[in-house]
Amino acid sequence: MTTLTQRAPSQTCRTLTADDIESLAVGAWILGTGGGGDPYHKLLNMRILYAAGREVTLIDPMTLEDDAVIGVLSNMGAPLVGQERLADPEFALKPVRMMEEYMGRKFDAIMSLEIGGGNGVHPMLVAALTGYPVVDADTMGRAYPEAQMTSVAVAGLRCYPLAMADIRDNEIIIPRAASWKWMERISRKACTEIGSVAATCKAPRTGAEIKEHGVLYSVSNAIALGQKVREARAAHTDPIAAVLSAASGKLMFQGKVVDVERRATEGFLRGKAVIDGMNDFADQKMVVHFQNEFSVAYLDGEPVVMTPDLICLLDSVSGEGIGTDVLRFGQRVSVLALPAPGVFLTEKGIAAVGPRAFGFDLDFKSVFEGTQA
Repeated sequence: MTTLTQRAPSQTCRTLTADDIESLAVGAWILGTGGGGDPYHKLLNMRILYAAGREVTLIDPMTLEDDAVIGVLSNMGAPLVGQERLADPEFALKPVRMMEEYMGRKFDAIMSLEIGGGNGVHPMLVAALTGYPVVDADTMGRAYPEAQMTSVAVAGLRCYPLAMADIRDNEIIIPRAASWKWMERISRKACTEIGSVAATCKAPRTGAEIKEHGVLYSVSNAIALGQKVREARAAHTDPIAAVLSAASGKLMFQGKVVDVERRATEGFLRGKAVIDGMNDFADQKMVVHFQNEFSVAYLDGEPVVMTPDLICLLDSVSGEGIGTDVLRFGQRVSVLALPAPGVFLTEKGIAAVGPRAFGFDLDFKSVFEGTQA
């Protein structure tokens, strides 16, 4: 996929068009692996902001000054709750201002915690309101459900402070935590108490930290992926094939959803989906487990794809990503595996986001050659 590393130097800082934002929403939803929140409502907000003359500037992370201070933004909580608590640009901005007040300085730029799902669009809302540039990077290259499941956590960078706000008048600052897992426990408990959805500003990062430990050019990659899907739809060609080609993925299964078990608990959406095979997969059955995002898929009782490989469920006709919160009986889906960022294929990365991190007693085995741990 096209990234800013392949652009001319004059384009390392560029204004995103309205069409780029449309493609970003499509690509981010695919990379969300079922989580990160549906980007649709945030896309609607971006359409309104762009119609009002606002715009977003995307900057190459390698142009950041080493001492630049970057705000790392996301929504936190259970995706199912996000269907009722709709996206609001001012809500997204609130923890940013809280963190700036706490630090005693403004941010130089902002970025997404995770490119997957609505969180890939989330910093665009803040950028459109404030004029802050958005860094072409994130810390996951997809979506993951917990604070310690990031490239900066794997690198052992500082996990605090954290700012959190809800739609009422509750504002929470966590000035310090003993570890990334403790930050996850404390912030998740707070998030659950205020309704299982919150806007957050994570521990600020320096330009040097992003250049060394960020998942670089993930915004451009998501835009390029979404553009390929939209082009396939317009040309009435196969969008699943477009995703596989653009993202170097593998088709793992196709079929119809016949059962979904889903429960919101402890600030997460947990469950599994059962899919009966169709086409080349007739007479086979796949079970896909999830904790906000898809974690492990079993084919006829055998594990065949697992995190950190990306497990993406897409509508077989449109190529649209399908979230764990909207899986339902009768959907015709294609199950794709996409390659994981290299940081999560290391020993520390697999410890943080491999199958055992989600409660599965499995040794990670990638479906992609050369990436087995």
